[in-house]
Amino acid sequence: MIELEGLPELVDPVLIAAFEGWNDAGEASSGALAHLEAEWKASPLVELDPEDYYDFQVTRPVVQLGDGVTRSIVWPTTRLLVARPPGSERDVVLLRGIEPNMRWRTFCSEIVAICLELGVETAVLLGALLNDSPHTRPVPIVGSVSDPGLARSLNLELTRYEGPTGIVGVLQHTLGTAGIQTISLWASVPHYVAQPPNPKATLALLRRIEDLLDIPMPLGELPEEAQAWEHGVDELASQDSEVAEYVRELEERKDAADLPEASGDAIAAEFERYLRRRDNDDSG
Repeated sequence: MIELEGLPELVDPVLIAAFEGWNDAGEASSGALAHLEAEWKASPLVELDPEDYYDFQVTRPVVQLGDGVTRSIVWPTTRLLVARPPGSERDVVLLRGIEPNMRWRTFCSEIVAICLELGVETAVLLGALLNDSPHTRPVPIVGSVSDPGLARSLNLELTRYEGPTGIVGVLQHTLGTAGIQTISLWASVPHYVAQPPNPKATLALLRRIEDLLDIPMPLGELPEEAQAWEHGVDELASQDSEVAEYVRELEERKDAADLPEASGDAIAAEFERYLRRRDNDDSG
């Protein structure tokens, strides 16, 4: 266990977390954390000891050349950072890690202890899964919450998944048991284009976080990258008639399943995001 003395006093902090590995199709969720870390210039808080949780023959360390000559080793681990988003009156704790290979219960308990010491009362955990969703349509975001009443207030579509889980599911349960209000958001990544990165899914996760937390997300060049990604997949699909036909079937199935009012909800949500960003720009 790490020493918790010396952690800073934060203002109404919220946790946003994602893990590389099984929970991270197309690296959509870990990509969202990397994007926020860079855009917000997050400062390091603490990192967990990798010796306790990782099998280095499975999750290997990486050798880097810092100045082209001097070698250093980067060990796989889980790090917590903190940022104060522009225009926000609260701090955001970013947890970016790799799904551990062992001792999951101890791992989650250590994260919960850090969150409690920092005063975190709300956590948003991110994940991404492979699904039969067409790449040409908005990325479906489903989720689960520690409190059913919270789901209703957030208008969150709940997953009814039962089966094997990853570290996101275990950490959500542990945080909820400790009294931390926890939301998990999952982006659906098309299974026929699973290779990373997937900027469209990353963008969808960030927009949903913005809706939930009322904190403007720094999108940067992600909208343009998402559009370029979709066009690139369009070109690849057009070169294979079977793939193109399969995508059309997925599109028809998706369009038939969507409710008529869904487009109106999407327009309203996008307008609310626009107002938040405009107010943030005006205040800056």
